[in-house]
Amino acid sequence: MADKLRLGIPKGSLQDATVALFKRAGWNIYADGRSYFPSIDDVEIECMLIRAQEMARYVDHGVLDAGLTGIDWVVESGLDVPSVTTLTYAKQSRRKVRWVLAVPESSGFQKAEDLEGKIIATELVEVSKRYFASKGVNVKVEFSWGATEVKPPMLADAIVEVTETGSSLKANHLKIIDTVMESETHLIASKSALANPWKQQKIDQIAVMLRGAIDAQSQVGLMLNVKRDDLQAVLAVLPALNSPTISQLSDIEWVAVNVIVEERIARDVIPRLKAAGGAGIVEYPLNKVVL
Repeated sequence: MADKLRLGIPKGSLQDATVALFKRAGWNIYADGRSYFPSIDDVEIECMLIRAQEMARYVDHGVLDAGLTGIDWVVESGLDVPSVTTLTYAKQSRRKVRWVLAVPESSGFQKAEDLEGKIIATELVEVSKRYFASKGVNVKVEFSWGATEVKPPMLADAIVEVTETGSSLKANHLKIIDTVMESETHLIASKSALANPWKQQKIDQIAVMLRGAIDAQSQVGLMLNVKRDDLQAVLAVLPALNSPTISQLSDIEWVAVNVIVEERIARDVIPRLKAAGGAGIVEYPLNKVVL
């Protein structure tokens, strides 16, 4: 029987973003919504949908060789699970998420110390307990099964909840008074899998391609032609990832320039390239950037 890597895909809020990331990295994952064992177009990988909250446990126990989950749930589990690489993406954005301490807007609570003796609702119980203990504040931390934002003030005095934008908290008339921790997605692996040369190589392959797909999201390629006499002026405009590639064209007076830039600055750079003598400027998307 051929070697197989057992890979955990986070079920729930991260699932669609994770499947999309794998597609950009070169793998197609097919989940029909009923099976917990989605198919993938790689005979060396077996996928299983697992809640992000449980991923660290199954990887640590060796049930899964590797999986994707938030570092918040690894910390919450208290397990020593190796992280292979960080992958900063979430349900709605390409930013880290925050676990925040939030209270009703109408309350007089301004800081964690004001919650002495109060009830805190959260899914992140152990991290929240350690947070309040570090501040010397005695509170009762209760596990929340969901819809945490609606619990204050009737069912809890405050909450520790994850947020990307804070919009859901504002919609429920809550204000943030502190950040408990930041989190981002990690590719984690079991120690036994990393001790297996074949599995380690496969995990490293996945890490490189996922990391490349993540890094490419915020960047674009630019290619343009420029006369040799104007080359230095054009190069002075470019904030390159590395030195740009310069190729001779059939006309010896002209060269082609290829470079990678941050997408957010392309709108400023392109007009300046034209003004410096660039011609035939083309911006194109990138699938992967492997550093």
